[in-house]
Amino acid sequence: MKASDNLGFPTNEKPILLSSLYLAPVEYYSKLFRASTVQIEIHDHYTKQSYRNRCIIAGANGPLPLSIPIEKPSDLACEMKDIRIADHGNWRHLHWNAIVSAYKSTPFFDYYADYFSPFYEKKIPFLLDFNEQLRATICRLLEFSTPISFTKSYVEPSDENKSDFRETIHPKRDWKALDRDFEVKPYYQVFEQKFGFLPNLSIIDLLFNMGNESRLFL
Repeated sequence: MKASDNLGFPTNEKPILLSSLYLAPVEYYSKLFRASTVQIEIHDHYTKQSYRNRCIIAGANGPLPLSIPIEKPSDLACEMKDIRIADHGNWRHLHWNAIVSAYKSTPFFDYYADYFSPFYEKKIPFLLDFNEQLRATICRLLEFSTPISFTKSYVEPSDENKSDFRETIHPKRDWKALDRDFEVKPYYQVFEQKFGFLPNLSIIDLLFNMGNESRLFL
């Protein structure tokens, strides 16, 4: 399927600019789905408390953030491509157990689990590589064919030739105010009766709950 033939939905004709994120939220993948082409920024300065090393899933007690520990960079202006994952805290085991606990009763967890579990069993030194290998896996599962490239140098925010979502998609910012083109459509969630529908969680929330119908919600 071509990027311009996304089930009849209109695509964003401008190339879009995104950051590299850990199990990014549904909003991020809706941009990927509708884009004609995508550039992923890898030369931006790493910042704390962003989706670069954090995702949010639906746990038994409500929204649950999962954060990948990183090695403290020696340079405060360290680029995203140079950020290393720290091994302390047994985070891989903790993240995978949290994902299993949250989604083991979803309709499609057993179908997709084997695609994700290897990421929590092997050591990938750099955060960018970890994020992008996960993203590529998710894009294959969703059958996305959008052309994706990486920036060769930092793209200044004033670049008018791209739709820039690098800082828009952020856990500390109100996506409802910043991205009015993104419309949330509720889908089945295991804990919905307990918490109500939780919008814009990690893409795995949509994937484990809705399977191959996830494309219809993007």
